[in-house]
Amino acid sequence: MSQSGALHLSTGLQGKNVDKDQLESTVEQYAKYHDLHGGDEEFRKSNYSDLVNKYYDLVTSFTEYHWGQSFHFAPRWHGETLRESIKRFEHFIALQLGLKKGMKVLDVGCGIGGPLREITRFSSAEITGLNNNAYQISRGKELISLAGLSDRCNFIEGDFMNMPFPDNTFDAAYAIEATIHAPDALGAYREIYRVLKPGQYFALDELCLTDKFDPNNTKHKDIKAEIELGSGLPDIRSTRECIQAMKDAGFEVIFAKDLAEDSECPWYHEFDPSRISLKTISNSRVGHLLTRAIVGTLEFLRIAPKGCNRLFSILQTASHGLVTGSREQIFTVTFFVLGRKPLKESDI
Repeated sequence: MSQSGALHLSTGLQGKNVDKDQLESTVEQYAKYHDLHGGDEEFRKSNYSDLVNKYYDLVTSFTEYHWGQSFHFAPRWHGETLRESIKRFEHFIALQLGLKKGMKVLDVGCGIGGPLREITRFSSAEITGLNNNAYQISRGKELISLAGLSDRCNFIEGDFMNMPFPDNTFDAAYAIEATIHAPDALGAYREIYRVLKPGQYFALDELCLTDKFDPNNTKHKDIKAEIELGSGLPDIRSTRECIQAMKDAGFEVIFAKDLAEDSECPWYHEFDPSRISLKTISNSRVGHLLTRAIVGTLEFLRIAPKGCNRLFSILQTASHGLVTGSREQIFTVTFFVLGRKPLKESDI
């Protein structure tokens, strides 16, 4: 996190969707869901909606400022910026789905609609974003209007575990790092299968544990817990579990691959604290200490609301877990699966 990012975090961006007087208690309630603060997996899964809503209420505005309007990672090429890689990956998803004008598409867990808007522009498809976070929907509608895309994009508030759509509604669907928040992957994939028309495709991008993850390795378990805390996750599935859940939901798995394996440079290139340069200094250990001091001072002087330093700590935990897990290849941010809902005999 840069020092300017810390200033925005501390001086009220999050106040648009979390009351400043309630920030400290909201951060505390969120943290208690996680293993590192006394919570457990079953507690997170049984309260997944509250867990995810608290997380995105806390981090949405900061993430938009610091990362952009597309809240996901992407494989990268040499010489490519982070945001260029994200845009290219969204085009890749549109091409995998064969999107074109007139198709009705579902974006599952759409955030504030960064991918939705980019994919709509690229493909001319009509896209509905499903989200259960009220603040993200209001922000997404504002951005759609500013982009002049209200005739082709819309948002629906709802839970992807129980979607408010009839069977066989959509010509295509995609989920970009969204169903990672599901308490049960199979349940989420079954709902997507239900609302997708027969013969059509679902593109899934998921954060997953790889085969190198050892559940008996204490270091590996600690990294997993850091990612869950910093990313609002009930649990993290393995790539094998992800594929099996897709098959059990009824999908034909056409293609499944960890795209990080083909990436020319890691997504975390400029976020790795072990690399020292003018671009990475704010993500170094010295940069982290300086930023923490800035946030702490602003909070002490009551310029920033109480709880900012705790929230900063959670975000730094996320950064450490994501980078360390990716670097040690026990975790991937770009596991891609393309599934197809089979045609029934009556559809042929």
